[in-house]
Amino acid sequence: MVQNFDEKLRKYAQLAVRTGVGLRPGQRLLIESPIETAPLARALAEAAYDAGASFVDVRWDDDAVNLLRYQKAPDGSFEQLSRWRVDAELETVEEGGAVLAIRAADPGLLGGVDAGRVAQQARAYGAYRKAYSRKVMTNAVNWNLITAPLPAWSALIFPDVSSEEAVDRHWDAIFAATRADQPDPIQAWEDHLTALKTRRDYLTAKGYAALHFKDSEGGTDLTVGLADGHVWGGGASTSTAPEGGRFVPNIPTEEVWTAPHREKVDGVVVSTKPLSYNGVLIDGIRMRFEGGKAVEVTAEQGEETLRELVATDDGAARLGEVALVPHSSPISQSGLFFFHTLYDENAASHIALGAAYRFNVDGGTTMSDEEFAAHGGNDSIVHVDWMIGSAAMDVDGVTKDGGREPVMRAGEFVI
Repeated sequence: MVQNFDEKLRKYAQLAVRTGVGLRPGQRLLIESPIETAPLARALAEAAYDAGASFVDVRWDDDAVNLLRYQKAPDGSFEQLSRWRVDAELETVEEGGAVLAIRAADPGLLGGVDAGRVAQQARAYGAYRKAYSRKVMTNAVNWNLITAPLPAWSALIFPDVSSEEAVDRHWDAIFAATRADQPDPIQAWEDHLTALKTRRDYLTAKGYAALHFKDSEGGTDLTVGLADGHVWGGGASTSTAPEGGRFVPNIPTEEVWTAPHREKVDGVVVSTKPLSYNGVLIDGIRMRFEGGKAVEVTAEQGEETLRELVATDDGAARLGEVALVPHSSPISQSGLFFFHTLYDENAASHIALGAAYRFNVDGGTTMSDEEFAAHGGNDSIVHVDWMIGSAAMDVDGVTKDGGREPVMRAGEFVI
């Protein structure tokens, strides 16, 4: 039976609420949404109440107003922020609630804005939001990220059609990537999550000392040491909050990932896809690491923004995540570049600058900062993924005795 748009949107909302945040009867939900994606936010609210939510609130965002600030506000004003926006997240966590965010923006929105202004605001916001970020990094809150089309964004993905057709095609791509267009999306996700769990459990049991990435075409030759007692994640997570239960942070997700050792990353790494960060497109990234720290940072496009990112704090120049994604993933095979990390990171293996997830180290959610660092875990107010995988990428697991075992060949798992 052919499903119409409203039916697919309803299933997408149900998937985000029931599988994504794993909402429980009686639990409250905070939805974060751009004003342009209001129809999806309302569908999520309805799905949440149908699932037994006690209270659903929406925090609206407006990128057009944000752009006006960067264009017209006076210098020296960008450390000001509205704390209530973060306080709403913290209040939700304190009340045992869940947070579901629609992340949708024009990838080039801030391309003509002074990068220093954007960086100043990002540092101020990130510093105040660190308390909430810590909840996310320790799985102390059920959370989920999804997205929805915006006309300016859709036009970048589908530049050769009308605005209306671009949005329609964008929706179709989202429904396909998230399995929302299947007859039973929730069961399809159960099967997918089982496969991801098998892969992550295998890698955790291996306990590799490091991963070696070698791209025969792109220039990457990088050894990523792994944190002591590292644990691989992928697919579903289990909340550490009382009665938190299971949730799936990202829809879609095709990755398995873990925590690098903050002092044991060496070599050269080159991006294979652009990165859309804070409204700026960064492309042609090349970094050289020594002793875990990025000591050379260049980009063919957006280099100033990239350098501002790496300079955010000491941890921003180190890695907090390494993730493996097969080149044959559905998003990669779609042939589309989404200009959005939520999708593009699931098309290619990737690394992330900044904070490591505490749950990627055995016992990490209850460690002090000093204990976490001693195990190799990284801390920062940022966490930014960028893509390094391709059909030419080989990955070896380096054992504790220095031996090597193939993990990926030509971008595909061989384990």
